[in-house]
Amino acid sequence: MSVMMEEEIKRWTARRKSALVLGIIQGKTTISEASRQFDLAPSEIEEWRDHAKVGMENALRAKARGRA
Repeated sequence: MSVMMEEEIKRWTARRKSALVLGIIQGKTTISEASRQFDLAPSEIEEWRDHAKVGMENALRAKARGRA
């Protein structure tokens, strides 16, 4: 991750969540490692990953929902 991830995180913003999920997708870390490192439940990280997948699917649709 970046320096941002080395600091103690008090609030998990969308930007921080997406950086963590992207690291997992890219194979830089695992859900288990991130869970231990940031004291998060694996199920919470899995939920973020699942939401990211849905968002990516929508963004890649020919006629994405919410786009003009």
